[in-house]
Amino acid sequence: MTKKTPRTYKMHVKTGDTVQVISGSDKGKIGEILRAIPGESKVVVKGVNIRTKHVKPQQEGESGTITTYEAPIHSSNVMLYSKKESTVSRVGYTFTQEGKKVRVLKKTGEIVDTPPSKKK
Repeated sequence: MTKKTPRTYKMHVKTGDTVQVISGSDKGKIGEILRAIPGESKVVVKGVNIRTKHVKPQQEGESGTITTYEAPIHSSNVMLYSKKESTVSRVGYTFTQEGKKVRVLKKTGEIVDTPPSKKK
């Protein structure tokens, strides 16, 4: 049997982006992407798609708990959100003067990628 390499999908959003849900039961909610799962083309958004899990007690005398967590949603159900303009937009790509490729919002022209700050 041959081993297949796991497929990763190109997604228009990254961890840390602010997005708005555009379809599903949580339509209209705005949140930050906590985790991206490129193998499944899914993202976990803060405060969106909340699920509850009933956890059984593991030891004698311990009581069970009910925990809540954010379940993944498909990346096609979210759009990048501009906090300045309070609007959603598709993503485009352009180059800066330094020649670095950056993501921009097509509707507003706002640059999404922020250069990492170097702390010493």
